[in-house]
Parts: sequence; C-alpha cells; structure tokens
Amino acid sequence: MSDSNSIPSFAEPPPGHGRALPRRPIESLALRSIIALILREMTTRFGRRPGGYAWAILQPLFLIIILGTAWSLLMRTPSLGTSFLLYKGTGLLIVLTFTNIGSVIGQGLSYSKSLLFYPGVTWVDALLARFVLNGLLLCFTTFIILAGIMSYEGIRTPLDWPKVLLAMGLTLALGAGMGVLNCYLFSRIPVYSNIWRILTAPLTIISGVIIHYEAMPELAQRYLWYNPLLHLTGIMRDGFYPLYRPDYISISYVMLWIMVPMVLGLLLVRKYNKDLINR
Repeated sequence: MSDSNSIPSFAEPPPGHGRALPRRPIESLALRSIIALILREMTTRFGRRPGGYAWAILQPLFLIIILGTAWSLLMRTPSLGTSFLLYKGTGLLIVLTFTNIGSVIGQGLSYSKSLLFYPGVTWVDALLARFVLNGLLLCFTTFIILAGIMSYEGIRTPLDWPKVLLAMGLTLALGAGMGVLNCYLFSRIPVYSNIWRILTAPLTIISGVIIHYEAMPELAQRYLWYNPLLHLTGIMRDGFYPLYRPDYISISYVMLWIMVPMVLGLLLVRKYNKDLINR
C-alpha cells in the first residue's frame, strides 16, 4: 500500500501559480503616453516644416518689430521706458501665449483622435501633452525674444523675476482653462472655432499691449479692467520696469477666470469625451 505522502496533492498550487502578474503603475503608463504624444507632435508639427522651431520665434518677433517701428514713427518715446520693442513685447507676448495655448488645447481631441482609440491613451494625456510642449515652447520663445531685445538695445535694467514668472504662469493657466473649455466647444459646435478667432482678434488692442491701463481714458479703464489679460500684461511690465507700480491688478480676479472655465471644461469633456471623439 502506497504512502499517502507520495501522492501529489492538487489542493496546493505549485509555486508562483495563481499569483497576480506585476502591473505597471497607472502614473507610469500615463507618463509614457504623454511623452509619446509630445514626441509625435514635435515631429509632425515642427519636424516637417522648413525652419521648424525657428518660426515659433520669428513670427512673434516680426509682429513686435512691426508694432514697435510703427509706434516709434508716431511717438518720440514709449509710455514706459525708452524701448518701443520692449514695451510692445512685454504686452504682445502675454496675449500670444494665451491665444496659442487656448487654441492648441482646444484642438487637442481632434489632433490626437486616431490615438485615443488605444486603451493606454486618454483624453487627459492628449491635453496635457499639448499643454506641456506648447507651454515650454512659448516660455522659451518669450524669454529669448525679450532677452534679445534688451541685449540689442543695451538695456541693463534688473528684472523682478518672481513677477515675470508669475505673469507667465498665470497666462499659461488662463490659456489652459479656456483651452479645456474650447476643447468641448470646438468639437460640439464646429463654428465656434471661427467665433474664437473673432473674439481673440481685438485682444492686442484691449489688453494693454499698445497702451497700458493708466494711460487709457477713464471710461475705457472702467470697462477694460474686467479683461484678465490686462492684469497679466500689467504684472509682466511690473517685472520689467522698476518704476512702474500698477495698482489695479487683482490676482484673485485672474484666478477666477482660470478656475471657472477649467472646471466647467473638465466636467464637460469628462462626460462627453467619447461622444466628441466619435464625432
């Protein structure tokens, strides 16, 4: 009679059997998706055009030169400082950063639609990838242009870096908030992309690029104060002009403009993202 101990027991699984395979952290998968989307956009958007990244610097630079030259023919000195180029640049680059971020994030779902059918890629990854790439590019462009202007014109004024960085950070956040809301509106209402371009066209005039807040007529000040970009151009110039002290700025008001569109946009895109992708 055989010993019961010699009979193999099937009640106990062999070593390693039934153990869950190690899973990659969700954060790791999301990071890889975002990096892949960034590399894809770098290749498709900048790598296939002659000049590539140079156009990101040359386009706003040309606008600044045109504005600065035109106003130098009309006025002897700018409203602040001695450089028309720096005065226009510190305002125009804030407006361009906002409109660019608002547009590219708004087009995030349509731009990455073919990749969003893969299980490892989410709509959040697509929007974050566009924000990171374009945000870094716009910050780099802004500092290169303004540093180049100061070097070219021999301006040695010390900068208030916390205020400069605050202006850029709030501008990126404001663009991201509007961009997330645009992401829903661009897909749901196709004609809204044209409305967005119409709404943002006069921002150069009403956001303190040409004339800063204190130099505006009293009636214009009363109404244009509600434009959050006017506060951001004021913060930016406060960082570049030591004697300029704008007392109209309200950071809490700008934060309200950041949070309301962003929260509303996130709720709408989260609820309807599948429907928007399949449109």
